[in-house]
Amino acid sequence: MTDDPTMPPALPPLSNVPRDAEGPVFREPWEAQAFALAVSLHERGVFSWAEWAATLGEEIKKAQAGGDPDSGETYYHHWLAALERLVAAKGLADARVLTRMREAWRRASARTPHGTPIALAPSDFDA
Repeated sequence: MTDDPTMPPALPPLSNVPRDAEGPVFREPWEAQAFALAVSLHERGVFSWAEWAATLGEEIKKAQAGGDPDSGETYYHHWLAALERLVAAKGLADARVLTRMREAWRRASARTPHGTPIALAPSDFDA
């Protein structure tokens, strides 16, 4: 932690976030992006940390009840599910928009060679 006023405020303790001595660690770029989006939405007052923690906890419990082995490899899938749920609950995007975006990313990912950045194209949004 730092008292430097130019630095962003420290995150509250997020006990399940995969981390090392430097802070959160991510296996894939989308995990870092989902993490940053949740932090940004919190900083903008969209939801409180208590609301976030409760929603994330519910998503993890739901996944565990469905057979998720809770090995840590799926943690950010739960993070994303919680983020989508809160975005919909707060009226920032409805389920239809979220589904359309998810499908566009799926199509873009399927046509993108491994190791190449995924770029969305207008055709990815065609049903």
